Amino acid sequence: MGKNILVVDDSESIREVVSFTLENEGYEVKVGNDGKDALKHLNGDPIDLVITDLHMPEMDGIELIKEIRNKEQYQRIPILFLTTESQASKKQEAKDAGATGWIVKPFVPAKLLAALKKVMR
Repeated sequence: MGKNILVVDDSESIREVVSFTLENEGYEVKVGNDGKDALKHLNGDPIDLVITDLHMPEMDGIELIKEIRNKEQYQRIPILFLTTESQASKKQEAKDAGATGWIVKPFVPAKLLAALKKVMR
């Protein structure tokens, strides 16, 4: 069985492209349309990595990361930010919340996969 990756983005096209890229590499993909929607997947099911957008309705990526880090089972899983933001202050805010890494949109599938391999055990 492949590793389980949770992809959280309010853009359906981004969710589809990321999911397609990951599924082609053998990963099991779960999706959330925003942070609040993503929480339904953090119910004890195994999640090996989270890829989240920053700007989303309901609950943004920073809030989602904080929620994930508050759940004992998910405190140590890698979390990658996938966003259009490139400001150092936003990167630091994400890192302070518990993000493991950062991928800037538009992303290149090879770079996304390389980042995954770097942070996943």
